[in-house]
Amino acid sequence: MAIYHFEAKVITRGTGRSVVAAAAYASCSQIYNEYDGIQHNYTRKQGCVYSEIFLPPNAPTEWQDRAELWNAVEASEKSKDSRLARELIVALPIELQLDEWKSILQKFITENCVDKGMCADVSIHDTDGHNPHAHILLTMRPLDDKGEWQAKTQKEYLCKRGDEEQVFTADEFKAAQANGWEKQYQYFVGKKKVYMTPYEAKSQNLERVSKNPKSTRYGRQNPICAEWNSEEQITIWRKAWEDVINLELERKQLNERVDCRSFKSRGIDEQPTIHEGVTARIIEKRGGVSERCEINRQIRKDNALLRELKKLVDSLENTIAKIAENLENIRNNLITLKYKFIFNKKQIKQVETEKQLIPNLIKQFRDLTTEIEQKTAEYKQTKTEKNACSPLNIFRQNQLSKQLEVLSKEIQELKSDKEFILFELGCKTENDVDTVEANYKYNLDAAEKLKARNADLQSEYKADKANYIEIKNNIPSKNISAVQAERAEIQADGIRQTRKELENIYKGKFNDDIFAEVQNTVNNDLGESPLKKSLIRQIEQGKKQQQKSIPSKYRNHEIEQ
Repeated sequence: MAIYHFEAKVITRGTGRSVVAAAAYASCSQIYNEYDGIQHNYTRKQGCVYSEIFLPPNAPTEWQDRAELWNAVEASEKSKDSRLARELIVALPIELQLDEWKSILQKFITENCVDKGMCADVSIHDTDGHNPHAHILLTMRPLDDKGEWQAKTQKEYLCKRGDEEQVFTADEFKAAQANGWEKQYQYFVGKKKVYMTPYEAKSQNLERVSKNPKSTRYGRQNPICAEWNSEEQITIWRKAWEDVINLELERKQLNERVDCRSFKSRGIDEQPTIHEGVTARIIEKRGGVSERCEINRQIRKDNALLRELKKLVDSLENTIAKIAENLENIRNNLITLKYKFIFNKKQIKQVETEKQLIPNLIKQFRDLTTEIEQKTAEYKQTKTEKNACSPLNIFRQNQLSKQLEVLSKEIQELKSDKEFILFELGCKTENDVDTVEANYKYNLDAAEKLKARNADLQSEYKADKANYIEIKNNIPSKNISAVQAERAEIQADGIRQTRKELENIYKGKFNDDIFAEVQNTVNNDLGESPLKKSLIRQIEQGKKQQQKSIPSKYRNHEIEQ
């Protein structure tokens, strides 16, 4: 099934990235970065099945060499937070072959990037046939007719004429100067620095602070750069990528199509999944629980539940079994959400407890360490003084001996206190204190993320509870007993399945007490009690008793009605 994925991001030094490294990774090659002297070697990475450079006519021909192109980009950017290149990551339809992927990429890049003056570096990755995609690196600085890099921005000077102030670039100022406009500079007015024109300063005989004229903070963006960086350009690219894919699928007489619009724009009520990334998949592969993968599991579960609810609403056959099944699915989802919420809450509470204890213990440990060092140094100094003291000076010898005895006792008491602090921190050696402190800081960050996740869980719980109550309230009164009986038949199996899913997520951390607490909480929130299979018999007996209470002459009549 063809899927649409179009991701656009900027490679910037401000986040510690390098466009040379990105190009080497995408092409699975080795490139030396002349800017920072780092050799980026991705030759052992597998999966790159195609790479090509696309250049506009005015670009130097030597830029067909990937290393030359991206080192030229690195050299043109001087700032430590420069925006080096734009990277587009696009999904390729699995219904098409390599040559067809090349064709749609060449068409898209030529018409939407190279024809606008960008240099493009494209690489196709396909490791196992399940996730074919392309990395497209685009330059962000336009070229002039001679193949030289243009400026991304032009300096803007705040010029003055009388009481008016207006902004001009260097070229615009040449014409404006003839009309009486002047640049403003800083001058000393007493101890203050004040911006004014040279004409105003000359009349007051003031001294200029520097040669730098007054200017705007960011300057004026190159109109070509402004167009490339606009949100409208991203929208154009997204639509263009949809068009080239669908055109190729149509040419191949395939029924599959992709759509660049969001679920909301297409009128789809389902929630889209988030990008998991390779790191999250590695965590899951090693048996861990990735937060992003867990969110996607919950999204898929919610979407599946939503689809079931829609089927229930749209279905002409609104059977008792389906109503019971959907109610139990929602109830089991409420148990899952509440379990995660309580589990997270207990972890947050544990961190809050540590927050009151661990920093104080670590501070006491540091203070004791410092005090022991000071007392030890004092002990050594006193001992040295005693050794140097004449044996004939008995009074001083006794005095120093008493001092050493007191210091030795104090050091032993301090060391005992320190050992107790280490025990409280759960440390075997002093080196473990740094690990405890690092773990504590990590847990603080994790607790903040758990708080945000719990807020989402509460919202989901509230929405599912409202759905549950709405479905239950819409059950015809004549079917309530039958629905309850059907629910009693499937409820135990549903709870067992929910428990199994939670055990798979939390592994050895699964808590039986929390699971029991959650079931009681959900029952209380829904105003229900656990259903038992014996309820069916009670209902059937109730019906028989009801039939017996009807006079025999009316029974058949009632049944016929």
